[in-house]
Amino acid sequence: MRLLLVEDEPAVRDLLREALKEAGWVVDEAWGVNEALGLVEVFPYDLVVLDLGLPDGDGQEVLSALRRRGSPIPVLILTARDAPEARIAGLEEGADDYVVKPFYPREVVARARALLRRSRGYANNWLKVGRLELDLEGRRVFWQGREVRLSAREYALLEALALRGEGLASREWLVEKVWSGEESIDPRTVDTYIKYLRRKLAPEAIETIRGLGYRLLG
Repeated sequence: MRLLLVEDEPAVRDLLREALKEAGWVVDEAWGVNEALGLVEVFPYDLVVLDLGLPDGDGQEVLSALRRRGSPIPVLILTARDAPEARIAGLEEGADDYVVKPFYPREVVARARALLRRSRGYANNWLKVGRLELDLEGRRVFWQGREVRLSAREYALLEALALRGEGLASREWLVEKVWSGEESIDPRTVDTYIKYLRRKLAPEAIETIRGLGYRLLG
């Protein structure tokens, strides 16, 4: 899954980036309001982690822009503003959760995971699609009750397909979700990893829609 981290403090940004990457997200970064607004216009993020105190404005501008255009992207606000009025204002503007600095990176990861889960309509960290079960927190995979060992990349691809539900996932969309930020990724790389997943799960687990993409059947 692909996440945008908007934070201008280098030390905080580095800590969060590493914690979020370790949790399995592809992380893009922005230092300020204008850069963040440009990125959310272009890329299909699953979540935005947004600091409010930015050098070129208030992070609230990013949140307001998303909500004005009807974007449902979950937004987790990070801020040093701990007054109740500030938190209420952010939530009323359309934020989905609020973390006050200082915080533990693991708390941010847990809240981010919960927001992503709720945005997909799941009540807990277990996702079931047919014969497939994913432990989203532990990043474990079970096929017909048997645990299957996957590489980090294989898991990221399978999770993207599973969270897509019955929806079709194009190769280009999967590249954005799983290989974002890496240069010169051929969309056909997706085909190679789909083959790996089929070998480890079952040949019929993932359907190919010729010329369009893939769908997880489970």
